[in-house]
Amino acid sequence: MNTFSQKLTLPVIKEALQRIRPLVHKTPLQSCRTLSEIAGKNIYLKLENMQKTGSFKLRGAANTIYGLQGKDAERGIICASAGNHAQGVAWAAKARNIPAVVVMPEHAPAAKVKATEAYGAKVFLHGASYDDAYTYAMQLQQEENMKFVHAFDDDAVMAGQGTIALEIMAKLFDVDAIIAPVGGGGLLAGMAVAVKEHNPKIKIIGVQAAGAAAMVQSLAQGRIVGLPSVETIADGIAVKRPGNLTFQYIKQYVDDIVTVMDEEIQEGMLFMLERGKMTTEGAGAAGVAALLAQKIQVKAKNIAIVVSGGNVDPLLLSSIITVKHRQMTSA
Repeated sequence: MNTFSQKLTLPVIKEALQRIRPLVHKTPLQSCRTLSEIAGKNIYLKLENMQKTGSFKLRGAANTIYGLQGKDAERGIICASAGNHAQGVAWAAKARNIPAVVVMPEHAPAAKVKATEAYGAKVFLHGASYDDAYTYAMQLQQEENMKFVHAFDDDAVMAGQGTIALEIMAKLFDVDAIIAPVGGGGLLAGMAVAVKEHNPKIKIIGVQAAGAAAMVQSLAQGRIVGLPSVETIADGIAVKRPGNLTFQYIKQYVDDIVTVMDEEIQEGMLFMLERGKMTTEGAGAAGVAALLAQKIQVKAKNIAIVVSGGNVDPLLLSSIITVKHRQMTSA
């Protein structure tokens, strides 16, 4: 029996845009000549790596936190995050003067931990993955009676992320397809609802890391599948289990999800660094990686790719550059 009750709609996402407009950047949507030449299509990049806190996650966090009323706002906020949601929650909570606690995996990038603390949140490091951090955060939430803000499986969070699609469609009237990374599914689900309820003809395609392809496997089996472990350099989408809500929305609205290997993600990151002159984290480069690897098979003239974040560990980026240099010099 399907008990799914849809609360996320285009009007809800439009309302979210009005709520967060004073708080977030309206990020650039830039054409990319090199990618366009490679793909034989008009490619545009939605640069959420230039968002405040360096990631799209601020949108969902801000919409949720600024939508809180009464006691929910007074008792403080807690969340679990691999890093970007943490920064978004910490920033929005500080802006609204609400105390925030964040649980992150023990191996979360140091840059993301420091940034979250700099925004005023109290950070706990726990477990080997986002899912481990989530379990511990839920335990703390019960003990401290704080308001839990989920990283992706929440209608208000998804509505905030869906505002990206509204900005793309407002600027690129004739967009034919939109590509976005997917981990737990909050970004892809929110954008898919916005896109399909605005114009069902626009294709919406997700890109998932092959080493953390929980959503792909779940869709293939028609039910939510949890992975025993995940392994990918794209920490922002390294999620073992999709959200209950996000799975339902994606199943209903998304046209396709493709996977990319870590080597392909690295190529995407290097492309953005060398050609785009900007840093992107693994998840942020996933869409570009899929295009470069010719994984995107869609009849479309105008394609927008969401570059979801730029909070990459400098040591990781340095190692990728070093390996690439060795490959080039030994070739």
